[in-house]
Amino acid sequence: MPTVRDALMDAAFAALGERPWEAVRMAEVAAAAGVSRQTLYNEFSSKDGLARALARREGDAFLAGVDRAMAAARRRGADAGECFAAAAGWTLRAARRSPLIRSALTGSPPPGQPSAEPPRPHTGTGAGTGTPLVDAVHTRTADALVRGYPRLRPEDVGWACEAALRLTLSYVIAPAADDRESCLRIAQLIRSLLSWPAGPPARPAGP
Repeated sequence: MPTVRDALMDAAFAALGERPWEAVRMAEVAAAAGVSRQTLYNEFSSKDGLARALARREGDAFLAGVDRAMAAARRRGADAGECFAAAAGWTLRAARRSPLIRSALTGSPPPGQPSAEPPRPHTGTGAGTGTPLVDAVHTRTADALVRGYPRLRPEDVGWACEAALRLTLSYVIAPAADDRESCLRIAQLIRSLLSWPAGPPARPAGP
């Protein structure tokens, strides 16, 4: 059974799907959750407190979904490309469902809406690929592929995941007609980048 805190965040998320955050009223959130306005303030102190809690919940749930998608693909015997593509597919679906996740991935929050950006991870192979949420996805996908496919070199995996994540984000910003086709292309990119016998090609020398 959901807690009062969860019910309030569910109500706030539902309201956010209908109008900008600046137009959401605390009284209506409380009413939708079936509690008093004072109860809402007791839980979150302010509207900003509610926004931060909602953003963190959305970010945490999204990252947990990335982990689940990759673990499920690995159990099915997927290769590294398919495993990353499973995370990419989850990312595309989540970005459509949640304006918070879309804004946190693209770095362009809609006016008046909170940003779902969890703290930067303290460990892993994050390479500064974008927003804190994007960096967290990079860390989790790269770590999962390194653990799941021990024959791959970690430095190659990190580089391939960065490139594939950038392609995934391009589909978040400009969706393709079919997520399945997008994920097939993302999987192929991972496979092609990891097929280099000694990692990615060397960068050209400067002038």
